Amino acid sequence: MLIKTIKQANQIVGGLSTPSKMPGYGYSLPAEKCKTGSKLRKVKGSVCSECYGCKGRYCFDVVQNALWRRYNCIRKKHWVIGMSYLINARMNKCPEFRWHDVGDVQNRTHLNKIIKVCRATPEVAHWLPTKEYDLIKQFLREGNRFPANLCVRLSVPIIGQKPKKSLTKLGPTSTVNSGYGYQCPVKSGEEGCDDYDCRACWDQTVKNVDYRIH
Repeated sequence: MLIKTIKQANQIVGGLSTPSKMPGYGYSLPAEKCKTGSKLRKVKGSVCSECYGCKGRYCFDVVQNALWRRYNCIRKKHWVIGMSYLINARMNKCPEFRWHDVGDVQNRTHLNKIIKVCRATPEVAHWLPTKEYDLIKQFLREGNRFPANLCVRLSVPIIGQKPKKSLTKLGPTSTVNSGYGYQCPVKSGEEGCDDYDCRACWDQTVKNVDYRIH
């Protein structure tokens, strides 16, 4: 399929998101559709028990409609082509892309599609935070490797907890209020990556990024 316009691409993928703290664009899905996150939401002290995707502006109808529209689009045949077109078209504004400012990888097919998008947008740095450890582990066990421009960062689920060695073996990690690794400089809800000229989350050489609780 040949895509000629941004409007056409948006119709295929449901549009991109614009996370307020991030330097550029992202792609968000409903928090309710997080496989692991939905379970962790019931666990006291977990990052997901304080999920920002379940409160504030994310509860507005217009935002919820956009989240579900994107979720229903990821199964479309030409989703990879549409995403690749949009990301390349927006690259001049910002060469970094955030996967799932809300939501997470749904399954292996979804992961494979994301990887294809990353390969089709080689000039863009991609960051994919995830709690779907088993999915990532299986992918790597099969001898696969992620594209050089994709940083898959495994999120530690419990507030204040450091990453286990078994997790760090899979790749870069992130924590919340653990005091471990690189400390995210963002201090308030009004600040973001550009305020500190920081791109640590996209940098695979940064082994752990520790965030303040949202």
